[in-house]
Amino acid sequence: MQEFIMVTGMILKQTPIGEYDRRICLLTKERGKISAFVRGSRKPGSLLSSAANPFSFGVFKLYEGKTSYNVSDVEIQNYFEELRKDYIGACYGMYFAEIADYYTRENNDERQMLGLLYQSLRALCAPSIPNELVRCIYEIKSIAVNGEFPGLRRERPLEESTVYALEYIVSSGIEKLYTFNVTPQVLAQLQEEAQWYCRKIIGHEFKSLEILKTLC
Repeated sequence: MQEFIMVTGMILKQTPIGEYDRRICLLTKERGKISAFVRGSRKPGSLLSSAANPFSFGVFKLYEGKTSYNVSDVEIQNYFEELRKDYIGACYGMYFAEIADYYTRENNDERQMLGLLYQSLRALCAPSIPNELVRCIYEIKSIAVNGEFPGLRRERPLEESTVYALEYIVSSGIEKLYTFNVTPQVLAQLQEEAQWYCRKIIGHEFKSLEILKTLC
């Protein structure tokens, strides 16, 4: 008898396979990052088409095949429709998803990264906070969540508000991250700091970031 497992998670990316299928990369609360096939999702009218769209967040019903998971059913709770209508916002979202893909592993406890990604996509959909600030917060918090934040740099002076913002990002809970805004001067310093941390700590070339750079 076939056994099913239920996982809650978000699709980070999808790849067409064959004529009708897709393979998805799914970041889950229960099993970390996993790959799964969505059979027939590219057929017109497929009930599983929503189970293969990046940013889709929900509950996935899976069964294990010989070499991979397979999606049997899905209940999507958030499609992040706003990003599907906002090309630049979607590019930020794909960059965030690529960082999550880089950092996470199968069978790890990735609940914090999943929560961070979810709240960051929500912030991209909110007009009250600029995308540039969302990006700074996401980059710095990703490094902190993974235990790699080295502390504040002392090589150059920062405004007091910038230091406070950095300390807040590193120490606050994920649900409270996107509850503040900053002046243009502080944002510029945060951007410089986030870029330095990404180069120093992550040191990885992200394809989606190259695309984002041509747009912003």
